[in-house]
Amino acid sequence: MRKQILLLLVFLPFVAFSQIEKDTIAKDSITKKLPKDIFTDKDLSLIDSLIVEMQYKSPLSDSLVYVLNESKLNGFKHTKIPTDTLKNRLKHIDANSPFHLAYNPILEKVIHSYLKYRKKYYPNLITKAEYYFPMFEKYLDHFDIPMEMKYLAIVESALNPRARSRVGARGLWQFMYLTGRQYKLKVSSYVDERQDPIKATIAACKYLSNLYDIFGDWDLALAAYNSGPGNVSKAIKRSGGYRNYWNIRPFLPRETAGYVPAFYATMYIFEYAKEHGLAPETPPIYHFVTDTVRIKRTISFDQITEKTGIETEMLQFLNPEYKLDIIPFVKGKNYTVRLPKNRVLTFLSKEKEIYAQAEIDDAKREKPLPKYFEMNQRIRYRVRSGDYLGKIAYKYGVRVSDIKKWNRLRNSRLRVGQRLTIFPKRLREPKRTTKKKKVSKLKTSQPKGEYVVYVVRKGDSLWTIAKKFPKVSIAQIKKWNNIWSAKSIKPGTKLKIFKS
Repeated sequence: MRKQILLLLVFLPFVAFSQIEKDTIAKDSITKKLPKDIFTDKDLSLIDSLIVEMQYKSPLSDSLVYVLNESKLNGFKHTKIPTDTLKNRLKHIDANSPFHLAYNPILEKVIHSYLKYRKKYYPNLITKAEYYFPMFEKYLDHFDIPMEMKYLAIVESALNPRARSRVGARGLWQFMYLTGRQYKLKVSSYVDERQDPIKATIAACKYLSNLYDIFGDWDLALAAYNSGPGNVSKAIKRSGGYRNYWNIRPFLPRETAGYVPAFYATMYIFEYAKEHGLAPETPPIYHFVTDTVRIKRTISFDQITEKTGIETEMLQFLNPEYKLDIIPFVKGKNYTVRLPKNRVLTFLSKEKEIYAQAEIDDAKREKPLPKYFEMNQRIRYRVRSGDYLGKIAYKYGVRVSDIKKWNRLRNSRLRVGQRLTIFPKRLREPKRTTKKKKVSKLKTSQPKGEYVVYVVRKGDSLWTIAKKFPKVSIAQIKKWNNIWSAKSIKPGTKLKIFKS
């Protein structure tokens, strides 16, 4: 009986909340009153929500690792900031923050390392922050979370809403699939709500609020966001009961030991950006000058671009949750497109033309768009004759190792009729034997006559290329060159442009 009550209390903070616009969020008083040593190691393992990477990465560029390995700091010397000056600045931040930003030699090395080797990346990050931080602050304030927690998204994703870690965490706040699902972030063949800036931010606020309810300390909540609440609670036990981050740090996983100093260093650099000569560039757009429009049928970014002139790159930036650059229309889902406010009227005036173009493109398409398939619950798959793990994994967009883990399979042998639990990522279309014939027919249907060969340059999009040739549309360029996605054109790609 005690075990059942204990598990109920453990999971109380993780109960789903209703919509932010309608309800206020109440703190869980039961959890705060629990004795600190009530959880056993086995119990704590049940509330570890995030799967931890061996070396937690968050790139500022393709090759830059944000969280530093402490061993790489050994012998590092950089004295641009006098230690006394750094101590005073950290003391000032600490006085205005609920985080414990006390001076520490390790933190000093991290700050110096970032300023010496990564200074060139910060203007771009500060520019991105001009767009994302006001949105973060709105929801941090609503959930009564320190405003400084906005810097966590930099450590997690370098403010890239489409960032993906090696273990599959996605979005600005790097949610794993199961954790995202726990916080109502749904994933389908078209949409990944972990990449939706607003929905993911709300989920991160709920998760951070729950972690604070458990530990009553924002530094420990921050560490638990990375390694899971179980690992932090075990570190507290192994340290002899200490609850200060720096005291339990030796008992935390290696990646978490470097994670919190990376957060502190980022906070310092942003707070003292001017003193270090770091200034943002002019952002292409601010979040408060955008608005959403509900769509009435499935449309693509290319179709919006062709009819409105809104660049595809802007649509991708404002709508990162759409995985295929396609906005699906699903009854009851109310999907929207986010646009610059000054282009909303343009979209509405061209809306019928966009839908008409979508109808035409659908009729010409070689194969149907992927079936809408939502990952909001597991499925039970019955093994058929001829099935093998690789085939099943391909069908549902998962790994063989995932299927084996979900079903506790020790080997790859299957038997007909066997039931498998699967958490699908997508439903792939079966291969068609007539596909090659259709492709060749499409290639031979090109118009006869003179054409020019255009070599795609850096920064080009289908819309900008179409504008260079009178009376040529995006749809024609795609048809002439067998292009079905704007992502397939890269610098160096050769395109045939037929003369009218």
